[in-house]
Amino acid sequence: MRSLLTGLCTAALLMAAPVMAADISFWDTPRHGGNSFNEKAPDEAYFRALKAIGATWVRLTFSKWKGEDRDFLIGNADDYKAIPASDLALLKKTLDAADAAGIKVVLTPLSLPGDRWVQHNANTPDDRLWNDRKYWDQSAAFWRDLAAAVKDHPAIAGYNLLNEPTPEKGMGLDEHAAPEVRIAWYQKHKGTTHDLPGLYEHLIKAVREVDPTTPIMVDGGWYANAWSFSYWTPLSDDKVLYAFHMYEPWNITSTPQIKRKPQRPYPGSEVTWGEKTLTFDKAAMQDFLAKPFDWARVNGVPANRMVAGEFGCVRVWTDCGAYLGDVIDTLNSHGAHWAFYSFREDVWEAMDYEIPPAYPAGQVYYLREQGKGDKVPMDSPLMEIIKSKMAK
Repeated sequence: MRSLLTGLCTAALLMAAPVMAADISFWDTPRHGGNSFNEKAPDEAYFRALKAIGATWVRLTFSKWKGEDRDFLIGNADDYKAIPASDLALLKKTLDAADAAGIKVVLTPLSLPGDRWVQHNANTPDDRLWNDRKYWDQSAAFWRDLAAAVKDHPAIAGYNLLNEPTPEKGMGLDEHAAPEVRIAWYQKHKGTTHDLPGLYEHLIKAVREVDPTTPIMVDGGWYANAWSFSYWTPLSDDKVLYAFHMYEPWNITSTPQIKRKPQRPYPGSEVTWGEKTLTFDKAAMQDFLAKPFDWARVNGVPANRMVAGEFGCVRVWTDCGAYLGDVIDTLNSHGAHWAFYSFREDVWEAMDYEIPPAYPAGQVYYLREQGKGDKVPMDSPLMEIIKSKMAK
């Protein structure tokens, strides 16, 4: 009888125990997923569709959603006070939908106090975070509040503290500067408000006051350029994932390619980085993407703590499929985590790989405006490339 009662009590305790969010062990094996940068909060059907292509996680930004005040969750990036209750309720509802679909979530703000996303700031860069330490404190308060509110949600797999930070911008450092140049630059700015690792340490300390276990993802500087970690030493927290983005060469993979005639090819286009000009092909791509993993190896960071948080190319580019395939093959060869950009974005279709390359953008927007978005074809070979490599 005593053993039976003990068993029943143990079972009751287990049933009553809260389901915890993922800890760092979730990232011990390669995780592949997508980015959700939608204007409207995704529903369960969205996450189930993402799961159906083989994804295990999503990098979810909430900054485009409509909130109580100007900036969703933050309230107002000019002066953070507290998370608006209705904003938090919508976020939790969205996390519930992701969990129901079996998708883990990494929360990713486009804005922080003092650093409002440029597209929500009249297309004017907001650099107050990089010039006034009071916004470091407000950003720390925001992340402390957010972590306290969602830390036990079973969908949570990480906090990506800020999307594509740019503390180096306008400070005399070229985006493609050599490692030794970056290191020298950092020695001049370490300890200032342009010290990105310093900001991250400040934010992580605030998170850990309320949440000791959830993994934290940090983008490198210069829009998460893959070379940006060259001036870093690993952060003090042992549950950190280091993230970079891959759109290089940007003027070939992104918006300029949409209307360019003739399009620039991959492989074969000449590109210039700093003072170096080369032909961009798979070998050049492999060399470029090796840099963050070289940094990790030298600094004792396991490859399974490195994340390609975004990569992609405009779907109308004839060579987009070849580019995507080579990027993913290269990342998979390092055993990296990755998330393609983007999945079913509702305000920009250029990197929606389910829509066939030849299908006109104007027709996509027209059908969506008419409430007939389900009429847009979604049988692109580009998504088949991604799906086939998710399984590996």
